[in-house]
Amino acid sequence: SNRGSSGSSDSGTVKGSGTGSEVASYALQFVGNPYVWGGSSLTGGADCSGFVMAVYSHFGVSLPHSSSSQSSYGSSVSLSNAQPGDLVFYGNSGINHVGIYIGGGRIVHAKGRKYGITTDAVGYSSKRIVCVKRILK
Repeated sequence: SNRGSSGSSDSGTVKGSGTGSEVASYALQFVGNPYVWGGSSLTGGADCSGFVMAVYSHFGVSLPHSSSSQSSYGSSVSLSNAQPGDLVFYGNSGINHVGIYIGGGRIVHAKGRKYGITTDAVGYSSKRIVCVKRILK
């Protein structure tokens, strides 16, 4: 696989180290931890975009704490081509939720106060899937 970012014309690609599957397995270690609105602590509690931000910062990638802002990073892929580590963005008008694809049609995400950080089928929500973004090449 081509890990180099030289010669990349993709404006949105972020330099970071690691692979998407490393991102997914790292993120899965935090399942069971609490959801906290506005939080970005993998152990103390995070909201959906704070969780993504904290997971990716472990791999040297700096993302904003907002799911709609995060959706402008990376390169677009179709859901059928999603790979572990890709970000799946949800919303009906605009984007208001994000999860990390872990493979097998599932995501890990900070779902809500009642659920904490958990895994779900990618189509768990009645919200539409707006886009899927690959952050690490």
